[in-house]
Amino acid sequence: MFASPPFAVSFVAGFLASLALIVAIGAQNAFVLQQGLRGEHLLPVALICSFSDALLIAIGTAGLGQLIEAHPAALDLARYGGAAFLVCCGWRALQCARHGERLTVDEGRSASRAAAIATCLGFTFLNPHVYIDTVILLGGLANQHGESGRWAFGLGSFAASISWFFALAYGARLLVPLFARPAAWRVLDTGIALVMFGLALGLVSAR
Repeated sequence: MFASPPFAVSFVAGFLASLALIVAIGAQNAFVLQQGLRGEHLLPVALICSFSDALLIAIGTAGLGQLIEAHPAALDLARYGGAAFLVCCGWRALQCARHGERLTVDEGRSASRAAAIATCLGFTFLNPHVYIDTVILLGGLANQHGESGRWAFGLGSFAASISWFFALAYGARLLVPLFARPAAWRVLDTGIALVMFGLALGLVSAR
């Protein structure tokens, strides 16, 4: 077992990895943005999204750690499988940057608090990618940081999640005019792609 890197290094790595995965055009982010535009149920929606991520990240970090201790070969599987997935995500982000995505938000009728919570839970737990991103991918990345460093990585991942979802919900009216322009998404998607490729390189070169 290798020595854990400093807390700050693992924390920042977790923060950047999580941010690269969650900052993208998708159903969950569009829903949070829509609630932010309407000024409805912001606190429960942001809390559900961020703490759901925290739960899944913790499961991945703890569960994969135990698996790796019992089966060291699983580390290689998580490493190379995660690297392949990251490369695919990075390539997809580059394609989005090339075509210039645009985020549009439906301004239909408002929903009750219960309906908003149910919808948020659906976007969170009925999306298969959330399990790949949090339990498998972030959990695998966390375990590259050693026994104690993996929890610093997980904490950084959670910090990114809560920062993003609260910023998106409460700052929606400021963000929408900017990201309605394809050029802004091109810059963002290019940055996400570079982070993805960097993480993939780090995985395959880890010892």
